[in-house]
Amino acid sequence: MCGIIGYAGKNPAVLVLLEGLERLEYRGYDSAGVALIENGRIFVEKKVGKIRELIRSLWGKPLKATVGIGHTRWATHGEPCEINAHPHTDSTGEIAVVHNGIIENYRELKEKLQAQGIQFTSQTDTEVIAHLISLYYQGDLLEAVIKVVPELKGSYAFCVITSREPYRIVGVRYGNPLVVGIGDGENFVASDIPALLPFTRHIIPLSDGEIVDLRIDSVDIYDAEGNRIVKEAINVPWDIISAERGGFKHFMLKEIFEQPRTVGDTVKGYVSRDYLLPFNLRDFRRILILACGTSYHAGLVGSYWMNKYLQIPVEVMYASEFRYADVPVNERDLVIAISQSGETADTRYSAISAKEKGATVLSLVNVMGSALDRESDYTLYTHAGPEIGVAATKTFTSQLAVLYSLAVSHLPDRDRFMEKLSSVPHMMEEVLGEAEQIKKVALKYANRKNMLYLGRYLSYPVALEGALKLKEISYIHAEGYPAGEMKHGPIALIDENMPVLVVAPRDRVYEKVLSNIEEVLTRRGLVISVGFRDDETLTKVSKDKIGVPEVDEDLTPFLTVIPLQLFAYYIADHLGLDVDQPRNLAKTVTVE
Repeated sequence: MCGIIGYAGKNPAVLVLLEGLERLEYRGYDSAGVALIENGRIFVEKKVGKIRELIRSLWGKPLKATVGIGHTRWATHGEPCEINAHPHTDSTGEIAVVHNGIIENYRELKEKLQAQGIQFTSQTDTEVIAHLISLYYQGDLLEAVIKVVPELKGSYAFCVITSREPYRIVGVRYGNPLVVGIGDGENFVASDIPALLPFTRHIIPLSDGEIVDLRIDSVDIYDAEGNRIVKEAINVPWDIISAERGGFKHFMLKEIFEQPRTVGDTVKGYVSRDYLLPFNLRDFRRILILACGTSYHAGLVGSYWMNKYLQIPVEVMYASEFRYADVPVNERDLVIAISQSGETADTRYSAISAKEKGATVLSLVNVMGSALDRESDYTLYTHAGPEIGVAATKTFTSQLAVLYSLAVSHLPDRDRFMEKLSSVPHMMEEVLGEAEQIKKVALKYANRKNMLYLGRYLSYPVALEGALKLKEISYIHAEGYPAGEMKHGPIALIDENMPVLVVAPRDRVYEKVLSNIEEVLTRRGLVISVGFRDDETLTKVSKDKIGVPEVDEDLTPFLTVIPLQLFAYYIADHLGLDVDQPRNLAKTVTVE
């Protein structure tokens, strides 16, 4: 969603803010802006569109400010336009605010402020924050913010500056991510760690309800009542190189090709038993997996493994549905919450709800120190490094590695299973070696308007993930279905114009899937298959086939998902679309 960056130091703030904003682009946005304390006044510049438009508008302006805040906006209240873009100021122009999230009671607050004669210039919920701070301000920005926070309802993070205290930024986290960066004679605040990597790796993640008072030479953190809190910085093990494209055309392509390494890095930790959980998964009545989007698909794959090896009930639910459903949860349940960022609102709040009901919460996250990490009873990390492309790729396969490791963790011959898993990265490299052939297949279907993805057993979640990738970045309508369900509706869509991509490794349901393919061919559908490369039967029934190395059926998702990722990527790139920042999407969904 929206991205926040703040800087107080000795260097030109505008340069720091613009670089930070560029590194937050992956969160999704429609406009961008900065507010600087320039010569004792608030200077604001904001533009609709890409950050380059903001850079052009700032070019040549002699800006010397060393304190400022910046923002990329993803519209929730008010259409994308310069008036609604952030930063927003109060009526005097002496206070500027950038904000991520939603103020749920903003209408009530707006009416209250308007009744006092305050004029609004935008349609956003954010503007009420600026006016409220102005109303309470009596010479101390921190005190004003502490008075405002209790009046705000919703999930949000914001940062504020005032020309009356030109050395200071105050930031608040309540539901939406905000991290502090500690530098040498300079300090930073941002929505996400990648924005700070060019400047520092010493990070303090804020918890809900915490307020940071950030100055050039100091960082103080307070609770909502104004009591000072002592928090130690963590050293983030990522470097700036890992967040660069490294010669690839897009971050997404780079991250697809990083998967052998990131899965290997993740597996190494679990092979060496770097994680220790004080319980056996079989001690629980059931396991409930909560996730959204790609993480949900990883959870589905994990549920097959856990059902097989743990022999206890395993359910998978969309976190957004769990939050408002009357699902019975108690102390006999283990909830596994999966989120790449650890900040996904629905997953976080669902996990918190389950914990309040007595369940043990185990989270799978990629970002150490994230909200879900801190709010869970136990955490397992995917060692994928920063994922910049909005469409998740390497974090999906890293999540699979953790889930498989969990599923076999109690087995007497666990080491044998982990040895199999350790062989997967090499086979993933083999699949990536076929990228050009996958590209040729993909471009044959680049102008289609609809596609159907089919799979059974472990290949069903892979089909869902492939369809999601195609929708996300190419804007082609695609649906994933269990192959056995095709006769219960989707078969009506199949004709000579409908490509049907079938994930069909030689596994326990292979013969059934071949029968489903025959049903497609009978209706003249175009079959694209992903299966074992030596499978001549599959080759004969497919218009186009993408082969992967033969592997144990449990491990097929690690290999079969890669062609689907590349298939979607090459189509989107061929169509000239913004692969890394698809329209309307955000990397981290921090609002409902």
